[in-house]
Amino acid sequence: MIRIVIAEDQRMLLGALGSLLSLEDDMEVVGQAANGEEAVALVQTLQPDVCIMDIEMPLKTGLDAAEELKDCDCKVIILTTFARTGYFQRAIKAKVSGYLLKDSPSEELASSIRSIMAGRRVYAPELMDDFYSEENPLTEREKDVLELVADGKNTKQIAEELQIKNGTVRNYISTIFDKLEVKNRIEAISQSKEKGWFK
Repeated sequence: MIRIVIAEDQRMLLGALGSLLSLEDDMEVVGQAANGEEAVALVQTLQPDVCIMDIEMPLKTGLDAAEELKDCDCKVIILTTFARTGYFQRAIKAKVSGYLLKDSPSEELASSIRSIMAGRRVYAPELMDDFYSEENPLTEREKDVLELVADGKNTKQIAEELQIKNGTVRNYISTIFDKLEVKNRIEAISQSKEKGWFK
């Protein structure tokens, strides 16, 4: 019997997922959590085989919880509406066994759980395409400049740290905006975070 914990902050969806998986002959839902913090506690207490987790939850996100559970025996499956490359990259680093989208057919979830229990990893195909096609267009130097911008440093501080002129920093920043097709520093930072491009 595959023992499952589900973490989802939308109560109706949590109940529906629980009922759906309980219909499977080889699966048993042993715990339900409304946020990432509860999910970590339930996994540590109940030692299930699988934890299915939403990403955007209160107290602790599904990705934070997955990172915390990275070294335990429980296999983590992210089930989310968000097909964002940055989220997916974080999930890969947290060694999740599956990353599925909520608009997938319901029978796909049960078969994915069985595949994962057999030792395979299951990732939504549309994410794999984005993951490999989204290359960071910035050079190493431009990445360094943007990292320092994200750290809240101004032009003068960046110039001092990288030992270049203020004008050179401004040129880098305008090139970064052009390459990322953004208008300002905030957009450049948030786009790079979303795509998982920061170190």
